Amino acid sequence: MQNQVDVPTTMPSLATPSYDEDFYAWTQHQAAKLRTVVCDELDLLNLAEEIESLGKRDWKELRSRLNVLVMHLLKYQHQPDHRSGSWSSTIRTQRDEISTLLEQSPSLRRQVPILLTERYKTPRYNAADETGLPIGTFPEVCPWTAEQVLDEDFWPDMG
Repeated sequence: MQNQVDVPTTMPSLATPSYDEDFYAWTQHQAAKLRTVVCDELDLLNLAEEIESLGKRDWKELRSRLNVLVMHLLKYQHQPDHRSGSWSSTIRTQRDEISTLLEQSPSLRRQVPILLTERYKTPRYNAADETGLPIGTFPEVCPWTAEQVLDEDFWPDMG
């Protein structure tokens, strides 16, 4: 008896994403395709979930790096007298690592503005904790666009 699972694809495009050009999109596409294959000897549901989780790993890395980056941008903006080489280095490193991640998985780029909107409270609270400043010091919504956050030449100032 053959197992067949028919789950709609998570990828809107009909073209198969390239492993080398967009790893995240490839993982999601491959997982969806595995779920529709008929095969007796493969554990297709678990294989599909494992492949999908590889892409989710990249999404989690993006979220984590954005949290660190935005927290340091907030500290940089709101504590100009405490700016250090360490803060600048962390900002540059996070931007560089995010850039590399987005080169490997370009479809994750559309997640950046979503994460900045939906997950901003974490870096906001972390910045308050690390600076000792009241939480009200920091804007309730991310004060920068995704482009600004990722722009290596953007450095926030008060005002």
